[in-house]
Amino acid sequence: MTKARNLAAAIAVIASAVLAGCGAGAINEQHDSPQAKAEPDTTHETAWTAGIIDQSKSDAPASTLVAVRTATHEELDRVVFEFDERVPGYHLEYIGQPVRKCGSGKVAPIAGDGWLEIRMYPANAHTSEGQSTIAERERNLNLPVLSELELTCDFEAVVTWVLGVQSPNRYRLRELNGPPRLVIDIKH
Repeated sequence: MTKARNLAAAIAVIASAVLAGCGAGAINEQHDSPQAKAEPDTTHETAWTAGIIDQSKSDAPASTLVAVRTATHEELDRVVFEFDERVPGYHLEYIGQPVRKCGSGKVAPIAGDGWLEIRMYPANAHTSEGQSTIAERERNLNLPVLSELELTCDFEAVVTWVLGVQSPNRYRLRELNGPPRLVIDIKH
């Protein structure tokens, strides 16, 4: 009986470790489309930088942001922006304070000592009826580098998020297909 209990306990510990490893620190919005289950295909990847990354796609129709996920890994924190049909253009750079909302100009106090802004265009984070496609537009996090993320703009086909980080560490960006995503990794 003791061997059976030890075996059951060992299986429970292993199962917990496996499940924790799959979503360690993750905050997910579920998206169970057939696209979400497809294998990822990297279409573009940048080198690690603390500078500006800019990729214009202004001639494409507006994409809709459908999910935002965060996770931590051994040497980096990750933010994933998932879209309905295609990855829009984007501009990333560290910005100074104060961070402001695009429509009102109000200050958005965002935690951290560095603020990585990602502006995506043409893109929307709402439906044609004006309903938000993202449930959480502000998240306080307790990841090694990433402290907070906040949507600061969803206006005239521009969607902007600011990532509050403990320090302005180097980052990289990857574009993925199946489903269309922008993946931002920030080094610890």
